[in-house]
Amino acid sequence: MCLAVPLQIETIHENKTASVKQGSSLLDVDISLLGDVTEGDFVIVHAGYAIEVLELEEAEARIEMFDALKSDNGN
Repeated sequence: MCLAVPLQIETIHENKTASVKQGSSLLDVDISLLGDVTEGDFVIVHAGYAIEVLELEEAEARIEMFDALKSDNGN
């Protein structure tokens, strides 16, 4: 099973990649599978590819859920 945490796009690059924020780190992901994305959007990433753009409310709800799971596990 794969759990995908929403990641926020920080910078979009000319080569159909973007830097996304994961905690305090930035990762480069391929955004070529998505249509129109902008900096600040939240995306779901699988195997290095952004596969879905989330509305802000949905991203916040998912992040809150993952934070609650971390708290329940003592992490």
